[in-house]
Amino acid sequence: MTAPRPDLDLASADVTTTGLELQKDPVPRRRVIAWAFWDWAAQPYNTVILSFVFAPLYLQDAAIFGTDGQTDDDLSGQMGLVIGLGGLVIALFAPVLGQRNDASGHRKLWLGIWTALLIVATGALFFVAPEPGYFLLGAVLVAIANIISEFANVNYYAMLTQVSTRATVGRVSGVGWGFGYLGGIIMLALVIAWQLSGWSGLSQETGLRLVAVGCAAWTLVFCIPLFLSVPSMPAAAGRERVNFFRSYVVLFGDIARLWRDARGTFWFLLASAVYRDGLAGVFTFAGSIASITFGFDFFGVVIFGVVANIVAGISTIISGLIDDSVGPRRVIIFALAGLVIVGSAVFLFRDAGPAVFWVGGLLLAAFVGPAQTASRSLLARLAPAGREAEIFGLYATTGRAASPISPLLWGLFIAGAGGVQAWGIVGLLLVLGVGLVLFLFVKLPERARAGSLSGS
Repeated sequence: MTAPRPDLDLASADVTTTGLELQKDPVPRRRVIAWAFWDWAAQPYNTVILSFVFAPLYLQDAAIFGTDGQTDDDLSGQMGLVIGLGGLVIALFAPVLGQRNDASGHRKLWLGIWTALLIVATGALFFVAPEPGYFLLGAVLVAIANIISEFANVNYYAMLTQVSTRATVGRVSGVGWGFGYLGGIIMLALVIAWQLSGWSGLSQETGLRLVAVGCAAWTLVFCIPLFLSVPSMPAAAGRERVNFFRSYVVLFGDIARLWRDARGTFWFLLASAVYRDGLAGVFTFAGSIASITFGFDFFGVVIFGVVANIVAGISTIISGLIDDSVGPRRVIIFALAGLVIVGSAVFLFRDAGPAVFWVGGLLLAAFVGPAQTASRSLLARLAPAGREAEIFGLYATTGRAASPISPLLWGLFIAGAGGVQAWGIVGLLLVLGVGLVLFLFVKLPERARAGSLSGS
């Protein structure tokens, strides 16, 4: 805990004053690295548990669970339903919880609580046995961990203004996001190596259950630097502390104030929700595209996933430096345009074989990370001082509201093409294209530009 900064007067701050503008002193490099390591710590849940190993192999495999009359598609659908219900919880509660943390000054405390709960929920997957009666337990634990992870991210993203200045926010955001990609993929590589070794003589069941424990231990160890090095923020002066239900009244008042006084921020939240759903769709369906459209086998898909995440991590870190030089708006436009152009080429030249996806897919991965991290740094430049967690909570909510768009268009285009999966790519490109067009029409204030005020 550190004393409040002498220049931090949140009582007089409004939607035109940001935490970055009040953060004038250089931030020690060790504090930046400590903050970035939280992303490194938490990412194995998304990469290993949710995307590549535990959920796909263990919770969506009818053969493992020995379910009577149920297929992998049945289990996958049930899994999606449970996680989808969790997404509704995130959308309803994220901005209010963020708002309350801003008002109380407990942003770091709640990040610690959510991190601890994420560790517990991930480790608890060890108790999910490969029996029909345990499927619901596993699905619910994964969904709960997903909710916890998103709530933690709200506070973690809000802390970006504590570890960066106007001149460095792009590179700091890029380092954090890049660390996340690299940490997740290193953990995945360790799991793959252990699997290829035959689980060191253990059964696949025991090996997969221990993967959950390993991910929990990874998060526990690498989250520690943030809590030792990044100070807590003081409670936001002038922010009314109210009961939970009245928080929604305050929230709607704050949204109305954004509409009235900072309309660019309001429209950015909506436009970014569309293209961020397209970005999510690229990673969600990349493995399926590689497997079905381009004929990759299982290990080909996994190897591609590892390489793609490494490329994304490196490009994201580099893009942070560019962000600070030219502004996040230009980075986002360049990345989204690159995704549309390269994605179109992948679709048009799909009959040329796997080499097309190796080249095009890795280029797509190189564009996804920069668009994600620049969006975060842009919102950090826009978030009113003392309301960062609330704004990033709205960021999570709008993202959840738009989350059905990519899967819906993916399915509709495939169905319209008579079941030809490659046409799903066109659906994803449409989402990205619409998001890009919407973003082009968003009028952003001067403070959303590069730190030197010469860019954007």
